[in-house]
Amino acid sequence: MPDLSPILGIDLGTTNSLVGVVDSGFPILLADEEGQRLTPSAVHFSSEGARIVGAPALRQRALDPQRTVTSVKRLIGRRAGEGGWQPPYDLRQLGVTPVEVSAEILRRLKAIAERALEQPVSRAVITVPAYFNDAQRNATKQAGELAGLTVERIVSEPTAAALAYGLDKLDERKKIAVYDLGGGTFDISVLEMREGVFQVLSTAGDTQLGGDDIDRLLVEHVLQGAKLSSPPDGARLSSLLVAAEVAKKRLSAEDSTLIELPFFDGANSLSLELTRVAFEKLIRPLIERTRAHCLRALSDAGVKPEELDEVILVGGSTRIPLVHRYVEEIFGRAPNTSQNPDEAVALGAVIQAGILSGSLKNVLLLDVTPLSLGIETFGGLMNIIIPRNSTIPCKAGEMFTNAVANQADMLIRVLQGERELAKDNWELGRVEVPFPPGPKGSARVGVQFSIDANGILQVLARDTATNTDTVLEIQNTAVNVDDERVEQMIAESVEYAFEDMNERVWTEARLKAEELLPAVAAALEQFGDAVTAEERAVIETAAAKVRTALEAPGHDAKALKAANQALDDATQELAVRLVEQAMEESLVRRGLI
Repeated sequence: MPDLSPILGIDLGTTNSLVGVVDSGFPILLADEEGQRLTPSAVHFSSEGARIVGAPALRQRALDPQRTVTSVKRLIGRRAGEGGWQPPYDLRQLGVTPVEVSAEILRRLKAIAERALEQPVSRAVITVPAYFNDAQRNATKQAGELAGLTVERIVSEPTAAALAYGLDKLDERKKIAVYDLGGGTFDISVLEMREGVFQVLSTAGDTQLGGDDIDRLLVEHVLQGAKLSSPPDGARLSSLLVAAEVAKKRLSAEDSTLIELPFFDGANSLSLELTRVAFEKLIRPLIERTRAHCLRALSDAGVKPEELDEVILVGGSTRIPLVHRYVEEIFGRAPNTSQNPDEAVALGAVIQAGILSGSLKNVLLLDVTPLSLGIETFGGLMNIIIPRNSTIPCKAGEMFTNAVANQADMLIRVLQGERELAKDNWELGRVEVPFPPGPKGSARVGVQFSIDANGILQVLARDTATNTDTVLEIQNTAVNVDDERVEQMIAESVEYAFEDMNERVWTEARLKAEELLPAVAAALEQFGDAVTAEERAVIETAAAKVRTALEAPGHDAKALKAANQALDDATQELAVRLVEQAMEESLVRRGLI
């Protein structure tokens, strides 16, 4: 029998998290014992071993910052030390991992839901930034499982937000942009709604940009202007961070505010008036970092700003008036602010959970791959199997053969990226497929890429001669690369487009030349005197031009292609005679002549 238990929708946020469920056909967000829907994504680990989650943990941050974990979402699925942001705490000293901390937050959300629903729950849909890679998505799923939840689907946050708006706000056939600036991450997605189907056309973002960065920048600004007898310790810095966050929120509604901390360094009080004008000047460089991602997402989707029907703001940081004005400047239209920016993602997760459980119908959610996936082929080229922005879940494959004679196996390097050469992309994993040695082109290996609804990749390689399958489960996509390089990849593919394409064309032409020259030499030797001196001279001259083009500095792809074509043309008559000879020998062997 199908499982009819409710499926939770969870927004596991950098700063705050929410949980909800579809009840009587309506998506609702659930409140805790104090009536609060927002649960701070904070966990305090006391020296006695107790674990406190949410608002009580956040209150401990000023008293014990090294044992209070916040913004753990920035660390999940990443190696220690990666990225530009480093936390004020050390998870290793606390004896926990980002997955375990996230699991504590999810346990708290699960408990809130069970109290509100008065029944056990064990299934959930969890949202992640659209630019989360495979390792980060997997780690989020592991956190859910550790919290006692079966994670039915991992959904990208902008897609969930669009679903929240789209269910009752948009008409058919609409194109929308979702600008999501949260506590720790920024995402921009362009989506299209058509006949009840949401399809992500493109996505871009920065996993290390959000409200947390604004708070820290404000703290640095305050400290630069303060006259202190000694540098503040961790506890005082945490107090200042809280004060900075409060000031930031006030400046969304007021023209100025006062940051005051009595006896901040033990002797001197800290007092600073901050105007909205000064605040906006301070944070503008951070907000401007979102422009390139917005323009890239529009370009990838093939959509002009004026062709958008809606621009939606998501994430608490979009409450800042400067962000409103900046988004209007980029897209040429006022953004839609009809939904609560803190709750839109969670609401979308709840709607998706309702769709999966059968509580809501007639809406389909389609996500996309953020970067292309493929394998390295002979000559060091990137052969794309699943292109960037392909709708997931998806499956695609190709057949490959041995490039040299007597090859006993094929090394399949799984790559992620947008560059033409394998060396410029990221290796996600590798697998060797053995097969019986034989002539060039005798082996047949089928390679299939399959991405599930959570964006997790499985690679299957099959030797068609023996039907032996080798399966590679990619669990740590791009973990050896900083998240900043995810954003750089697409920019580099544009910057080096001409050089990359020239190198690909050159490599393909070189491989053809290296195959053509020995074949021509063998054919000339085979026919011997049957080839006239004039024919031989023309062919040898053409072959010499190919060798010259191969050896010339600078990798002139156009010249090598032209030389290959000239040699092809010069040997056409020879090729016809080879084919006729082969057919005649075949007929003799079969006794037909």
